[in-house]
Amino acid sequence: MILHYIVFGILFLGGFVLLGIAPGLPAWQGPVFVAGILAICLALAYMMREPGGATKRSRSWEN
Repeated sequence: MILHYIVFGILFLGGFVLLGIAPGLPAWQGPVFVAGILAICLALAYMMREPGGATKRSRSWEN
C-alpha cells in the first residue's frame, strides 16, 4: 500500500515540477506543460482507482 502512495507522490509532484519548468524552457514549453497536467491527472486517477481508498470501492474500474 505504501508503494501506491510513492507512485502517487512521484506522479503528483513530478507533474508540478513539469508545470514549473515549462515556462523557462527555450523550446517544447507546450508539450512539457501538457505532460505536467497529464501526470497530475494520472496521479489522481491512480489514487481513485485504489481499492479501499477514499472512494470506498472494492473493485474500481472492474465490472
